[in-house]
Amino acid sequence: MSERSLPQLKAYQGSSPKPADFDSFWERALADLDTQTMDYELVPAEFTSELAECFHLYFTGVGGAKVHCKYVRPKKSEQVKGPGVVMFHGYSCDSGDWMEKVTYAAHGISVLAMDCRGQGGLSEDNLTVLGTTIRGHIIRGIDDPSPDKLYYRNVFLDTVQTARILMNMSEVDPARVGAFGLSQGGGLTVACAALEPRIKLAVPVYPFLSDYKRAWELDIATSAYEEINYYFRFFDPHHEREEEIFNRLGYIDIQNLAGRIQAKVLWVTGLVDRICPPSTQFAAYNKIAATKDLMVYHEYGHEYLPYLSDRTLQTFMTL
Repeated sequence: MSERSLPQLKAYQGSSPKPADFDSFWERALADLDTQTMDYELVPAEFTSELAECFHLYFTGVGGAKVHCKYVRPKKSEQVKGPGVVMFHGYSCDSGDWMEKVTYAAHGISVLAMDCRGQGGLSEDNLTVLGTTIRGHIIRGIDDPSPDKLYYRNVFLDTVQTARILMNMSEVDPARVGAFGLSQGGGLTVACAALEPRIKLAVPVYPFLSDYKRAWELDIATSAYEEINYYFRFFDPHHEREEEIFNRLGYIDIQNLAGRIQAKVLWVTGLVDRICPPSTQFAAYNKIAATKDLMVYHEYGHEYLPYLSDRTLQTFMTL
């Protein structure tokens, strides 16, 4: 199945279902998060800069997991509340190098970059689930009786907790906090902005975690969604549970969260993306009712996008 033209993409509303109890599921999840303390531990980083203060930050997330972030704030002689940005990384990676965050701090922006549980960084994954736990996190917890055991339910909540911690920093103005990420990080940016309404500005870049059924309908064997194909091949080859599986994935589908976003959004996409197909991205983008702008790279896919880093920093300098 081929992708759509840009006009068709701008009208596309998604293929994957939204569970009937989706809203109550996330209200219950947020209530669970509300019981978590906003306490955290700061440890001076081994990386130092004349322009910024760098720390490892640890907090306890839902379920008791220890979550790690990199925190970089401007060096100032006086305490002045400034803007902040939460950053989220791509699938299986970590929160990245200190250098890009120091660049933000040099422009007066504090940055809190989260490591996703059990991926390439220092955050722990203590989730115990029934069913398969290999070949990807989308399907982690999919066979558990409760959708509360879906891996991304906890990671989405971690993004909210990360944003709330940054908003509570003495040097950060809680009304001037943005969210940013690429691929998985783009999907987490959407989830964070949807579940934490105080996020002021969101910049998701070719986001992952959207419109799972559409991804499956396309050639997903070499895409970020390949684990869905893996699941059906080994656990439901006759697709007897197809409707059930896609409904379960609907709880962690960012297209179903996008309508909650109140932040201003700069959405970035490449029209030849084979990793996170454009239609899966537009399924979420088209549901955003808040002020939004679309940056399209016509000949680019899931790769380095020229001038994006410059545009992103300048965008967040408007916070």
